[in-house]
Amino acid sequence: MKRRKPENIAQQDWDAVESPPLTDALLSSMKPARKVHPDMPPRVRGPQKAPRKTPVFVRLDAAVIDAFRATGRGWQTKMNAALKEWLMEHKAA
Repeated sequence: MKRRKPENIAQQDWDAVESPPLTDALLSSMKPARKVHPDMPPRVRGPQKAPRKTPVFVRLDAAVIDAFRATGRGWQTKMNAALKEWLMEHKAA
């Protein structure tokens, strides 16, 4: 397949770069891969390596949420760890 170059780039500039600069004209002429290659199989995410987490809606006191959010990024993961720790300490006999 022959490489095509945009009209606004000189040959010596085209050979010096791996890809042309993304100009407004170039971006407007681009098409989604699905339209160019309709026979491409859809991309599907593979199975997760770690066990899946279950999304759940739960209502908690604002003070609890505020305290975990104040710990910064990853507060939901920290809340999950705190609940796991509580379960380990309070196992039913």
